[in-house]
Amino acid sequence: MNSRVYGYIRVSSIDQNEDRQVIALREKGAPEKNIYMDKQSGKDFNRPQYKKLVKRLKAGDLLYILSIDRLGRNYEEIQNQWRVLTKEVGIDICVIDMPLLDTRNGKDLMGTFIADLVLQILSFVAQSERENIRKRQAQGIAAAKARGVRFGRPPRPLPENYDSVYRKWKSGEITGTAAAKECGMPLSTFRYRAEIYEREKLR
Repeated sequence: MNSRVYGYIRVSSIDQNEDRQVIALREKGAPEKNIYMDKQSGKDFNRPQYKKLVKRLKAGDLLYILSIDRLGRNYEEIQNQWRVLTKEVGIDICVIDMPLLDTRNGKDLMGTFIADLVLQILSFVAQSERENIRKRQAQGIAAAKARGVRFGRPPRPLPENYDSVYRKWKSGEITGTAAAKECGMPLSTFRYRAEIYEREKLR
């Protein structure tokens, strides 16, 4: 049975550059037609190109990936996918950046033990890094909000009569419903914009 060589590439977003991974896979002899690439998060394996790749893999094939975090960033799912690919499908996997993770080598008990141990450590590190990235993102967003940075679409400009209507509503001359009607917006929107308007005035 002739084994076929495949390559898998993952980048987290359309902005990330996949060139380093492409070059590494080409150097290992993976044909262009056998290289699959997803541009999305590694939180799970629900990725279209990865699914296509797995359907094509047959026993005896060889799959190259540059590093274990390109396969995924979820500790348990990396372990599970590795088991499915190597035990159930029957392929070999080579992690280019980590020579110890090459299932073609060390088929004996000690070699398997070392490879399994390295896999557990690296997949744990991959998930930890993903969690740290999310934590840093959350901290960055919180810090930006504290500085007054707004996220999402900018609000529509207030109508020209908003200030006068707001003052009448605030003084009790008109109801919130009437004020919202005069401004041409739903009551909930009028109240929400009023809160922002008040904060801006207090600065």
